[in-house]
Amino acid sequence: MLPETVGRLAEIENIIGIKEATGDLKRGREVLDIVAGRMAVYSGDDTTAAELILMGARVNVSVTANVAPVLMAQLCQLALAGEEAETRELDARLRPLSNALFLESNPIPVKWALARQGLIGGHLRLPLTELAPAYHEPLTSALRALNLL
Repeated sequence: MLPETVGRLAEIENIIGIKEATGDLKRGREVLDIVAGRMAVYSGDDTTAAELILMGARVNVSVTANVAPVLMAQLCQLALAGEEAETRELDARLRPLSNALFLESNPIPVKWALARQGLIGGHLRLPLTELAPAYHEPLTSALRALNLL
């Protein structure tokens, strides 16, 4: 939807929020400005969530939080508190994991990571397939860098 369309939707009483998942911070800023507090804006893109929350989004609908819930909660809390330096530092630490979780279609890497963490079994149902072996090492490295394995 165009930001202008979102602005018109914000005028409808029972539409209270929108997930902004484009990854485009310029668009995110435009949506935040257009809705001007009439509608909650939620980030839906982990790689831009910190910046979007710092700009005024409420929180993040996160993929990374499935694998690193405590760290993603901390990131959101810091951003909501306006702690820019700390937010960006933690965001930089989380970025390799967020990127690795999209090496293949979501939720394949998330399921693989959760299985590696011992949080779920390793069985997948179709149409999901196993994570390609070429991605095992990058995802394992990202998990280890955050002490998640």
